[in-house]
Amino acid sequence: MELTNIPYIASSSSSSCFYYSYSGCACRGRRDGKLAIKASAAGSKHAADSVRSQLFEQETEDSLSGPRSSWHIRRRDFASAILLPFLLPRISISIAAEIYDASIIRSGVRSVLTKAKAAGVLRLVFHDAGTFEIGDKSGGMNGSIIYEVDRPENTGLNRSIKILRKAKEGIDNVQKVSWADLIAVAGAEAVALCGGPEIPVRLGRLDSSTADPTGKLPEETLDATSLKTLFSKKGFSVQEMVVLSGAHTIGGKGFGSPIVFDNTYFKVLLEKPQTSSTDMAAMVGLRTDWALTEDDECLRWIRVYAEDQARFFDDFRDAYIKLVDSGASWRTA
Repeated sequence: MELTNIPYIASSSSSSCFYYSYSGCACRGRRDGKLAIKASAAGSKHAADSVRSQLFEQETEDSLSGPRSSWHIRRRDFASAILLPFLLPRISISIAAEIYDASIIRSGVRSVLTKAKAAGVLRLVFHDAGTFEIGDKSGGMNGSIIYEVDRPENTGLNRSIKILRKAKEGIDNVQKVSWADLIAVAGAEAVALCGGPEIPVRLGRLDSSTADPTGKLPEETLDATSLKTLFSKKGFSVQEMVVLSGAHTIGGKGFGSPIVFDNTYFKVLLEKPQTSSTDMAAMVGLRTDWALTEDDECLRWIRVYAEDQARFFDDFRDAYIKLVDSGASWRTA
């Protein structure tokens, strides 16, 4: 029997992870007339040392007194078999089955993700989690986006799903991962890959088997007041709405480099070059991006993040964690 270190909560690419760890433990029976027990269960070192000491003394006595009867050996084996469970860490088998290694998910994502694909993957996160509403407890980070790709607001997301499906197939060969967890981790990895903050992602989300209700995502024609009302229904403050909008800093909307996650988005908004040409198709950003600049409260946060990239990174990290936990259903032991 072996129990190895198994994390159940993970961060992104940083080495700082939260773990419940179970030290390796193995036991084996008597060989050549002698019983050997190896125990290194976490929290049981003193007890294990005590048992080893007793076994050593018993074996020394055996060597001095000569061969013992098979009855003595069986009695000692029986006593050891009864004692051993008390040396092992107590772990529910059902819980062990639900715990998995987050590094496997991150490695699977990294194997298919590039900077050029990062913006699409991050958009996938927003469109999956963005359907959440506090009032009716509907939507949220539940993987339902895979059933919603035909909706007009999700145009193009099938490409990102195809990318992650390839990663999921490889990960599932090792351990099962929900779409909700995979998308949440992939978005965090996309941000980090493009130079943004590393974001810890809690694991254990369950997938929905049906599509979320329609009409829950912000329309591109909304003004600032309507945006604030919509995000409030999802549990987000004005500050969180503005900082999450900073995700548009990557992609092909004209806010600086499409593959660099930084605070250029906010700097460009303050410059107000709403179109890069007379062609509206070449407009920098979305109408909702510029709507933020027409509201005093939103504008205050735009200025904060334009001046302080570190603040933007810290606040984005916190808001992202809140976003990918919104409306999620979690595994229970």
